[in-house]
Amino acid sequence: MSISIVQEGVSAICANIEKIILGNTDKIRLILAVYLAGGHVLLEDVPGTGKTVLAKSLARSMGVSFGRVQFTPDLLPSELVGINFYNPKTGEFEFRKGSLFANIVLADEINRATPRTQSGLLESMEERQVSVDGTTYPLPSPYFVIATQNPIETQGTFPLPEAQLDRFMIQTGLGYPTAAESAEILKNSVTEAALEQLRPVCGLENLQAMQAAVKTVHIHDDIYKYIVNLAEATRTHEAVSLGVSTRGAIGLAKAAQAYCAISGKDFVSPGDVLRLLPHVFAHRIILKGGVRSRASAVGSVLEEAVAATKAPVEDWKGLA
Repeated sequence: MSISIVQEGVSAICANIEKIILGNTDKIRLILAVYLAGGHVLLEDVPGTGKTVLAKSLARSMGVSFGRVQFTPDLLPSELVGINFYNPKTGEFEFRKGSLFANIVLADEINRATPRTQSGLLESMEERQVSVDGTTYPLPSPYFVIATQNPIETQGTFPLPEAQLDRFMIQTGLGYPTAAESAEILKNSVTEAALEQLRPVCGLENLQAMQAAVKTVHIHDDIYKYIVNLAEATRTHEAVSLGVSTRGAIGLAKAAQAYCAISGKDFVSPGDVLRLLPHVFAHRIILKGGVRSRASAVGSVLEEAVAATKAPVEDWKGLA
């Protein structure tokens, strides 16, 4: 299966989303790579940078179902996974689906919900299913969670536990647009309802074909070992209390594989691994003293881990 269908599909989706979100082509491509790799994304950025609009634009461009959940302290897990209710007309209990039953789910301000509610996402993100009263219900496929959180506000928030953070393939942000891009955004928002005018540029069959094509990108055994060694270097670093898990190493391999397909490459190189490493590893690292991930400190840890890990140099391309 040719990876050209991945390039064509991603280009069409990016062009469509960029009618709304300007100046973030690289981040959109990164998020699409995670989607095609079967992962989930945590967007950490200040309010008003387009996180919610990006999620809606993505769903509209793909023509898939979309669900938005505003996480608040009083949100209940049953509102996410669903509930069995008694129907007096039929005299039987019926299952009413929760907000997680959509192809793309936006978990807005996820850290405002209690840990009990946050845990309602664990099974859905890992196993693509939810369990209610002993019955398991499969979620729509493909299934993709985009969660957002504000890095500034701490009042009334509940930090995500390590098990939850580890289920996000990458953590990233959008940042502020340039002055010229901001002016164009203002013009679009005043003159027309641009988001409502977006039309799908690919369908479910195209998306499934793109995901299948991504898996054909070759990863040499030496690249797998390189990723494992990088993860191990974070675990043994003297400043680290909790290093990158096996799930994190798997996430890096899958993210690199998808990003290469988007770039038109049919193999993963050490450079591709290092390009994705900060996005996949940084949020999984906890420094000693109970300090969570901080850009400068964790960045130094990752730089030292890369420097201490020998990259493969012989025939890693693995092509005859």
